[in-house]
Amino acid sequence: MIQTPYYLIDKQALLHNMRKIAHLREASGAKALLALKCFATWSVFDDMHPYMDGTTSSSLYELRLGREKFGGETHAYSVAWADHEIDEAVGYADKIIFNSIGQLTHFAPRAAGIARGLRLNPRFSTSGFDLADPARPFSRLGEWDVAKIETVIDQISGFMIHYNCENADFDLFDQQLTRIENEFGALLARVQWVSLGGGIHFTGEGYPIDRLAARLKAFAAKFGVQVYLEPGEAAITQSTTLEVTVLDLLDNGKKLAIVDSSIEAHMLDLLIYRQPARLPQTGDHVYEICGKSCLAGDIFGDARFAEPLAIGSRISVGDAAGYTMVKKNWFNGVAMPAIAIRELDGSIRLVRQFGYEDYASSLS
Repeated sequence: MIQTPYYLIDKQALLHNMRKIAHLREASGAKALLALKCFATWSVFDDMHPYMDGTTSSSLYELRLGREKFGGETHAYSVAWADHEIDEAVGYADKIIFNSIGQLTHFAPRAAGIARGLRLNPRFSTSGFDLADPARPFSRLGEWDVAKIETVIDQISGFMIHYNCENADFDLFDQQLTRIENEFGALLARVQWVSLGGGIHFTGEGYPIDRLAARLKAFAAKFGVQVYLEPGEAAITQSTTLEVTVLDLLDNGKKLAIVDSSIEAHMLDLLIYRQPARLPQTGDHVYEICGKSCLAGDIFGDARFAEPLAIGSRISVGDAAGYTMVKKNWFNGVAMPAIAIRELDGSIRLVRQFGYEDYASSLS
């Protein structure tokens, strides 16, 4: 058995999402780029590549990883490119998307050899968290003044519009896209491609994927553009677990189980957004699952089990692919989870372990 903690990627579950992406691409004509900010575990890129068109990045290193490990089309975006990064970025990218008119005009001469785009902020979003809301007051993410954008429209060939966040409501997506058409249609009609970003939960169970396909196809035809989507969570949802082991049991009026993992180190988004982990919920034996770091609030959440837990019991934390492996860290020097893959035949293959030398080499 592999020593816990480790992330376990189920290839069959991953391919279930990939087939839905392939169906949407075929039915809509849209292209799909993996959002590396969410998931960048390149050991399964060979399995994802046949179903997707390439990658989209948020930094120079993500861009290079996408080019070298995934292939296909590479979109390069950054909230702000640095002077020492831009030439290397242009060398890896097929399209480079600037966050502001200032960055576009500053770097346009050095990016003249590839397609250039601009981030458009429609000033609304589906995010329920202010922290993640790209349309929050005084947002730095993109441009929205049509008159200003028109002054540089001849320097770009496309737009990126990222305003969805775990949006499983097709009707809301439809309404908001119509609003974008009405408010920015004059700009959209003058470019060749439009990325609608990520955050559309179209691989979720019951999502009307064919309605989405028809809507994307109509949008593309209306403005004469190639549509791109940037699925992150949609590509890997429900594909991965974090496997942990119970190290200690306490009862301080509530039963607690301390495991060999940590939300701050291994599932940071749970801490950032104050959300519980997806834990087993079958049975009458209730425990609060706790991390092993010194942070008092290092809590995965409450779980229910058919049998009482014991020291050495194994627990699977669900939906542990997105924004986990890309955010894992060495807080408290807690052992970083290994990465393993469950193959289609059911066998489990260990693809990466992290040890003391990895910890030490991350510092100085």
